[in-house]
Amino acid sequence: MRRISSTVHISAPTDQVWAVLSDFERFHEWNPFLVEAAGRAAPGARLTLRFRLPGNGREMVFRPTVLHSEPGRLLCWRGRLGVPGIFDGVHSFELTERDGGTQVLQSECFSGLLVPFSGAVITPSEKGFQDLTDALKKRVESVTALQGEL
Repeated sequence: MRRISSTVHISAPTDQVWAVLSDFERFHEWNPFLVEAAGRAAPGARLTLRFRLPGNGREMVFRPTVLHSEPGRLLCWRGRLGVPGIFDGVHSFELTERDGGTQVLQSECFSGLLVPFSGAVITPSEKGFQDLTDALKKRVESVTALQGEL
């Protein structure tokens, strides 16, 4: 098993972070890692996600299933390559109220027979995770600032 993660503090309430994080149709506007997304943030729903690896720009599409969706708190999905046990990933975003804003922890646990041979995907994904959480912060805080000006 292998786990990667990134965290960020966003100066906005959890409901505003959730609104951006669960609006899959707009990922292409701000997300440098998950560059295209479709589906619903509802347990059992299938998502279509296109991710772009930092560095080489390689893109892959996968169709994970949403495991948990608790607005303002948790979004979690599981993706698989082929049959269970070959290459599985459980990806989550945990939102926690902290210091007048929201702490976001993004993580993924990879398991399966191919994990030891998947460094070419997992290693650059660590940077992709950080790029995503940084972009999420920028997007949410810019939307919050615009709303404050209205």
